[in-house]
Amino acid sequence: MKVFLGETGLDRTWQDDFPKETSCVHCKEGARIAFVCFEENSPRGGYVCDLHKNDVRGEGYWPHDAVAVAIYFCRKCYQSTSLYNQA
Repeated sequence: MKVFLGETGLDRTWQDDFPKETSCVHCKEGARIAFVCFEENSPRGGYVCDLHKNDVRGEGYWPHDAVAVAIYFCRKCYQSTSLYNQA
């Protein structure tokens, strides 16, 4: 997994680019990008999707493929919000 600081990671995604800001899930104010974590082929192997089963009728939802996760911090309440997508 690679980590990209701030706006340098907005295009490190498996789908559409991440936005510079998003709504805070805690207070609904604006949350700004902090960093993006991007999973790609690793010589050591192992992905987030390997940690748990994606078992909607039992254990619950879990990613089924490599993920990209953007972490944001709220301007108002300073809590974190994340957006993610998968390959």
